[in-house]
Amino acid sequence: MNILFITSSRIGDAVISCGILEALRLKYPQARFTIACGTVAEGVFTRFPALERLIVFEKERFDRHWLRLWAKLAPHVWDIAVDVRGSAITLALAVRKRHMLKGGRRPGRRYMQLGTALGFAPPPLPVAWTAPEDDAKAALLLGEGPIIALAPTANWEGKIWPAQRFIDLFYELSARMPGVRAAVFGGPGAAEAALAAPVLAALPGAIDLVGTLSLPEAAACLRRACLFVGNDSGLMHLAAAAGTPTLGLFGRSRASEYAPAGPRTATAIAPGPEGEAPMTGLSVEAVASAAFTLLGL
Repeated sequence: MNILFITSSRIGDAVISCGILEALRLKYPQARFTIACGTVAEGVFTRFPALERLIVFEKERFDRHWLRLWAKLAPHVWDIAVDVRGSAITLALAVRKRHMLKGGRRPGRRYMQLGTALGFAPPPLPVAWTAPEDDAKAALLLGEGPIIALAPTANWEGKIWPAQRFIDLFYELSARMPGVRAAVFGGPGAAEAALAAPVLAALPGAIDLVGTLSLPEAAACLRRACLFVGNDSGLMHLAAAAGTPTLGLFGRSRASEYAPAGPRTATAIAPGPEGEAPMTGLSVEAVASAAFTLLGL
């Protein structure tokens, strides 16, 4: 059986789609999967156990990337095709059974929207796949002892909690969690490094994991943390999918749709209308309280 899975170009949305991808793998254990995604999200899928082919694409003018993708897919007959982007490309392919999921904003959690559309009840939670070499690297980088993962970056300013509050939060948490160390996560590039730099500078002994890890390595490191606290970002979704107790911080993005989805998750939301509240309204005390509740402390 050949299954085609077309998913997002963004890390967070790609991670959210992993729940239905894993559910399909378990439902059809003999199937081989071709996955198409954007370049940035490639690492989300490189460790997928049933992967036969991974096709990555960059957005091009006049939507030419869809034509290039179609040319790679058209020679094949697909038993099942799932398009979570709602691009309708599967209408132009030889497909025995297709699932086209509508894009755009709709009520409810995104992972639930995907699971319900494919008929899974309950909707499956996202997962994160790693390999033994990823887990070995995580053990080497983090060593022994409890770790709090901090992710002070995001892809736009409206999602970012002030760096000083991450610093104050760590000291608030560490006062009740003896021996805990900080690991600071972020993506590649100068912008991410600049956002993380004040946190790293203010926390002596913090482990710098900004821009140095592949996504499977990041998932393996996050899995070893006793707590993740971070802005609404791909890292937040990856932490939740990895099974880490995950606290997502929200202000100008919508927790009702994009709250972290995993076995142990919570949110701290800035006061005000959903999707409009400034992150500066979210206090250290409110985040610390949510973290202690999540951990049962």
